[in-house]
Amino acid sequence: MFEMTLMPRFQETDALGHINNSVPAVWFEQAREPVFRFFTPDLDVKNWHLIIAGYQIQFKGELFYGSEVTIRTRVSYIGNSSFRLLQQAYQGDKLCVEGETTLVHFDHKAKQSVPLPDSIRCNLEQHM
Repeated sequence: MFEMTLMPRFQETDALGHINNSVPAVWFEQAREPVFRFFTPDLDVKNWHLIIAGYQIQFKGELFYGSEVTIRTRVSYIGNSSFRLLQQAYQGDKLCVEGETTLVHFDHKAKQSVPLPDSIRCNLEQHM
């Protein structure tokens, strides 16, 4: 499992005084960076090998400005050319947001999915 801790920014709050519901998706993307590096170690977008096939987010509780948030990321499924990441945002000991993202190993020139290489599959399996 990967773990990232961040401090919510004031600008991420909304009129109701909590973190806006659009923000956790951005935090989850940032927390996926270690997984991105399995495919593109230097994060060069001209040599990118992933696409998002879909994601869903469930809100379990409010998040607030002024207190750290911990994002936990783990692999929940590995297929032939795709895999899913389960991500959770905690503030204190409370699970506030949970999301799952399906990513596909993709050849942008051929415009098609390609099987996960064994070396990357092995890296992903270590984080299930």
